[in-house]
Amino acid sequence: MPGSALFRTVDRVVALLSETIAGGLVAVEAIMLFAGVVARYGFDHPLIWVEELAAILFLWLVSLGAVIALRRGEHMRMTVLVGRAGPRFRRIAACFGALLVVVVTLGLLIPGLSYAAQQTAILTPVMQLPGSVEIYGQLVALVLLLYVALRQLLTEVDWPELAGVLVVCAGVFVALYYLQDWFDDIGNGALLVFFIGIVGTCIFLGVPIAFSFAISTFAYLHFTSNIPLATIISQMDQGMSSIELLAVPMFVVLGLLLEMTGIARAMVEFLAALVGHRRGGLSYVLIAAMYLISGISGSKAADQAAVAPVLLPEMRRRGMVPGELAAQLAASAAMSETIPPSLVLIIVGAVTGVSISALFTGGLLPAAIAAIGLCLLVFLRSRSDVPTGAKLGARVVGRLFVVAIPALILPFIIRWAVLAGVTTATEVATVGVVYSILVGLCVYRCFDWRRLGSILVETAALSGAILIIIGTASAMAWSLTQAGFAQTLTDIMVGLPGGKAGFLAISILVFIVLGSVLEGLPAMVLFGPLLFPVAQQLGIHLVQYAIVAILAMGIGLFSPPFGVGFYQTCLIGKVRSDEAFGRIWPYMAVLLAALIIVAAVPWLSVGFLG
Repeated sequence: MPGSALFRTVDRVVALLSETIAGGLVAVEAIMLFAGVVARYGFDHPLIWVEELAAILFLWLVSLGAVIALRRGEHMRMTVLVGRAGPRFRRIAACFGALLVVVVTLGLLIPGLSYAAQQTAILTPVMQLPGSVEIYGQLVALVLLLYVALRQLLTEVDWPELAGVLVVCAGVFVALYYLQDWFDDIGNGALLVFFIGIVGTCIFLGVPIAFSFAISTFAYLHFTSNIPLATIISQMDQGMSSIELLAVPMFVVLGLLLEMTGIARAMVEFLAALVGHRRGGLSYVLIAAMYLISGISGSKAADQAAVAPVLLPEMRRRGMVPGELAAQLAASAAMSETIPPSLVLIIVGAVTGVSISALFTGGLLPAAIAAIGLCLLVFLRSRSDVPTGAKLGARVVGRLFVVAIPALILPFIIRWAVLAGVTTATEVATVGVVYSILVGLCVYRCFDWRRLGSILVETAALSGAILIIIGTASAMAWSLTQAGFAQTLTDIMVGLPGGKAGFLAISILVFIVLGSVLEGLPAMVLFGPLLFPVAQQLGIHLVQYAIVAILAMGIGLFSPPFGVGFYQTCLIGKVRSDEAFGRIWPYMAVLLAALIIVAAVPWLSVGFLG
């Protein structure tokens, strides 16, 4: 085709532009934040411009990261139903998804230009930069997103199928147009059409969750109100502008460095030497390693990717069934969702106003209860096993302990830095990044400079995929609030029978379902600001409620058939999902029991808050 060469050339330019700038911004952010910590704590001379500039560059970073994620097909989506359908249905679903991305990007780009013009007159307080500076980065990314979506739409689908999708979408648009009077008559009943019907259809067809939220919000505002669509990009901007969210890329890059620098391997090898020779020993090592590494990286995907290559091959060699491996890895990841500095804890604090340091303190013991439960299950299931590993001598264990000391103290450094006030939750990951680089270079002599670029780009892509969901979910939550849904939900939840216990039970069920269908982060961004005030009104401590909600979302996220985390775990562990499907339920039952204990005993979450 004559245009193929042109497309390939433009693709290379888009890839080079987005990946180079986004990867560079990750590095610049880390350097700036660490310099701010050193200047403030080491020299008592704070760099007051750092936070402001970091916030501006952060929006450029996540916007370009969203472009990289779209090019790579890495945006969060549900693929369970589409993956089981035939090739033709998958092509049609992909065509539908690409078309919606085109519509969303155009719907954001056009009003975004006027929004940027409005922000020009607003100057930042420290550097006196026009407010439009950060908006222009998002607009550039929207142009690139539009190109990528059009490229996928025009070159990767069958033209008759595209025509059919266009006809169906046009029919839906016309139907919604003629139903506007009916939407006015049913009031909040229209929410079911747009935020259940449209969102649910898009998600089950495999449309990225962020764009599913965006298209439903566009449709709701357009067909049921006179609110300008520029409001959506302003709400997205506000949702993603919280400085606490800058911790997301910082902890992602830290998690990826753990594996490259040998820190994760040193931890796992010491734990394996300690208990690996016992019945179920490596399963205990897996649970303990996930607990420790989760206290460093903040990212569950990074935790699993750091542990799996080190531990799973040896577990296979000792005869463990592959499905059992994936089940234990998934359950361990779900267990560790509340271990600080979990990204979910940081995001919950950012969107609900709960103290992040209090969440860091409150999350450790509930996760320990879940870990103990998993260890008891492993003990019961491995009683008849024959130990296969050789017991190592005290000298060897001692040597491995000395080698692992730099790795083992890193979680304590991170927690101490936050709780002692040396850094904020946003900055602390940069301390871990610098420490990991120094340990990798000087102690473990395991630092591959050639992989650094790919780590930075991967960080940008994952951060963009996460943060664009937070942005569109914020706009959707704002729409729900404007519609009066927040007050309706409050009235319903306050009136539930059983008081606190009834509210907690319904919340657990809701967050398990939402964690499975929507993933944890968008569910929390959507419903956290709505449900947390209800919990406070009922006298439930917000830290306890946050921990309960996060654990429930983790169970949903890593539970089949819809939990995306379950399939991600199978991919990381190189295990077929059908092999793990039947083996994961005992582990999820244990986690549910631990969750009920945490919900019933508030002290486990708030006892150490002081």
